[in-house]
Amino acid sequence: MAKTYKITQEHEKCVGCGACISVCDNWVMGNDGKAKPKKTTISDKELKCNKDAESSCPVSCIHVN
Repeated sequence: MAKTYKITQEHEKCVGCGACISVCDNWVMGNDGKAKPKKTTISDKELKCNKDAESSCPVSCIHVN
């Protein structure tokens, strides 16, 4: 069975800089000017870019576990 990972985001902390969007196609800009994930449950194949999104966030509001 393939391992899955969960993305959580402290959306209220997001500053809308777009860093996560620039490194991972799972992230989009919402109507409120803040980024959000398209999917919150991801596979091993999707892990790297979402971890890159997590590390690129200047306010550390993205968590991948």
